[in-house]
Amino acid sequence: MMNQNIKNRIDSLRESLNKLNHYYYVLNQPQISDFEYDHMMKELVDLEKANPEFADPNSPTQRVGSDISNDFVQVAHKYPMLSLGNTYNEAEIADFHNRVTKAIGHDVEYVCELKYDGTSISLTYENGTFVRAVTRGDGEKGDDVTANVKTIKSIPLKLQGDFPDSFEIRGEILLPNAEFVKINEKREADGDSPFANPRNAAAGSLKMKKSAEVAQRGLDCFLYYLLGENLPSDIHSENLEKSRSWGFKIPTLYKVCKSLDEINDFISYWDKERHNLPFEIDGIVIKVNNINLQNELGYTAKSPRWAISYKFQAEEAYTKLLSVSYQVGRTGKITPVANLEPVQLAGTTVKRASLHNADIIEQLNLHENDMVYVEKGGEIIPKITKADESARHPMANKIEFISICPECGTELVRPEGEAAHFCPNDKACPPQLKGKVEHFVSRKAVNIDSFGEQVVDLLFEKGLIKDVSGIYDLTYDKLNGLTRVNPDDKNKVIYSFQEKSTQNLLSGIEASKNIPFPNVLFGLGIKHVGATVAKVLCKNFNNIDKLSSASMEELIAIDDIGPKVAESVINYFSDEDNKNLIERLKGTGLQLETEEKTTDSDKFKDLSFVVSGTFTNFSRDELKNLIESHGGKNLSGVSKKTSYLVAGEKTGPSKLEKAEKLNVTIINESDFIELLEK
Repeated sequence: MMNQNIKNRIDSLRESLNKLNHYYYVLNQPQISDFEYDHMMKELVDLEKANPEFADPNSPTQRVGSDISNDFVQVAHKYPMLSLGNTYNEAEIADFHNRVTKAIGHDVEYVCELKYDGTSISLTYENGTFVRAVTRGDGEKGDDVTANVKTIKSIPLKLQGDFPDSFEIRGEILLPNAEFVKINEKREADGDSPFANPRNAAAGSLKMKKSAEVAQRGLDCFLYYLLGENLPSDIHSENLEKSRSWGFKIPTLYKVCKSLDEINDFISYWDKERHNLPFEIDGIVIKVNNINLQNELGYTAKSPRWAISYKFQAEEAYTKLLSVSYQVGRTGKITPVANLEPVQLAGTTVKRASLHNADIIEQLNLHENDMVYVEKGGEIIPKITKADESARHPMANKIEFISICPECGTELVRPEGEAAHFCPNDKACPPQLKGKVEHFVSRKAVNIDSFGEQVVDLLFEKGLIKDVSGIYDLTYDKLNGLTRVNPDDKNKVIYSFQEKSTQNLLSGIEASKNIPFPNVLFGLGIKHVGATVAKVLCKNFNNIDKLSSASMEELIAIDDIGPKVAESVINYFSDEDNKNLIERLKGTGLQLETEEKTTDSDKFKDLSFVVSGTFTNFSRDELKNLIESHGGKNLSGVSKKTSYLVAGEKTGPSKLEKAEKLNVTIINESDFIELLEK
């Protein structure tokens, strides 16, 4: 019975860790803290070691988690790219030091480095030229993300100085905190979920399909380890400084340590000072400085024996839950917010924490006036991790998620498959109406300067606008002298239109009439139509009338437009109020059309293509542009309407199978060129 219980626990841990690996490395959606994950892994390692009869070659302990994406070509690492063992206390650092000195026979010198919270990368240089960037992947092979990494300005494409003919340099691609905030603001404006932390944002950015979009993300890269057959030095720290002279961004915040005390002092210092850095770190890496000794110490199946990482514990605060309030967003999404007794956490005063949705409140089992533990997820976003049930009053009421909108009283709905609740009253719920206007005038939409939240509140309060079309009815006489006072203090003016502010707003409104059609379409706030989707729609339907009358079949035939987006577009333009709004906007002077693209020829007229795989002479986008420039249409998937499947290397087997089943003509790159030149 005892053995069966042990086996059941091992099986349970393996199943849980495999799922967590998938969420973390493939989906970039961590489900638990690193600390909890490492403890689960350690328990499994110990159980397997003590019970070898339950060994399994496919156990999570026998492999390094993978971040490989099928969207990228996989490349084998010349040198395995393994992960580091994690420690959480000084005793484990001492154990590491003792193992090293026992194996070597004397004390050694270490290098202590910051452990950047990003995504690992390996860069290859030949004759001073950058040739390849590969992700860690499963340690043996990773994704070739060269095109995306080339967009990172801190990574040199050409080196200077006396560098080796061929070498690899490894490091961490990360997202500075300021860029992380900008990206999340944009994602929320586009109707996307914000990233949980900079690490997820960096990993997600690196795996984007279009390098031009990666270039907008503001990624950075620190490099910290040199590999090759002909290195300048046998000392790791000397190689770092030599690499710096070649043009690499090498961290300056490392330290050569000659004793265990010096290592612990370095850890202690950065445990406090990390909050003053412009990027996230989650620990310290300790490496043996002498590369010959590194080689002597060697590797385990998954980690080097000459290096280890110390992981900082997530900072936690203990405070009182004062209340839960509910915010209504532009789309009607209800976001619960925990209002807390102010508490210091990671160098800032925390008063509020997002509870995300009803499921989170239920999982936390929150009650009124609970004492709660608060962490900063990814060191940035405050979150409640648990309630202290031992401190709970026995008569405290459980926090129940609301059933009606706190702003308009409409019964909330929870769409199938959604985690969030929504207020469906998009025609009259005040925050939704105001949110639509704020979205419309935002920088990524029609970009009207001086049209902030206070202005929107004032114009709604005075009845001057009810929707975005009312913006274009505003005049100098209506605005000048308009004032909003604090409802709780009539003597305090919140906002007032003076001569200059009135003229600035009217100038901004006039300038918005020259903003391109895709920006205007994005500004309408159609569900699932972010800035990128708006550009795709405008490219295929060059005016608002064509788009508003598009059928489901026409919409889903467009590459990157799926049924979800198509249904949302059709629903929007089927609504009578939206139809009336579009008619009013037509008279404002806004750009509601684009010039139709001229084609080089019509040889592909009435032909539809699906482009799949990788090609020698063209990128997929170049092939698609050629098809469109000669009158053809690109489809995202194979159907009866497909004329040709242009199949390159690594074409998806399902597309090939479907093309054969439907008797769709399959051509290769040479066939396409021949077709083009006919």
